[in-house]
Amino acid sequence: MAPQLKLIALDADDLAVISAHVQDARVQTADIIWRQGEKRLVVGMSRLDWEQTLAGETAPRRLIAALRFDRVLACKARNIDVEAPEAALELVGIEFHPGDAPSGSALLMFSQGGALRLDVECLECELTDLGTDDLGTGDIGETAT
Repeated sequence: MAPQLKLIALDADDLAVISAHVQDARVQTADIIWRQGEKRLVVGMSRLDWEQTLAGETAPRRLIAALRFDRVLACKARNIDVEAPEAALELVGIEFHPGDAPSGSALLMFSQGGALRLDVECLECELTDLGTDDLGTGDIGETAT
């Protein structure tokens, strides 16, 4: 198995790299954890192993990963039903929109028009792989054989 990835973003360019690695990640609403008192948002996900795919492997592999944002002042959701913990979302990408330096907003965009906007004191984001997703290697809706 390839080494587990750990990336840190402190600016918009760094966040673009993380965004590329989480493109098409599967997220369940229950795995979006807003810890307001700690000024932290954590998103658990099953992401595609893009390094393996780009290396020519024919069978896609998914990895369990955690995406963490610190110094979050506010978290707002659009078109995401937080009352449906089993709802499946697909992460399309992440953008940073600067405000008064060093503050700004991180925007997590999901398919079907869902979004999370994080107002941050400054950008502090980390993506950490936790291991392989041995149960989630198929497409959504497929059953394992």
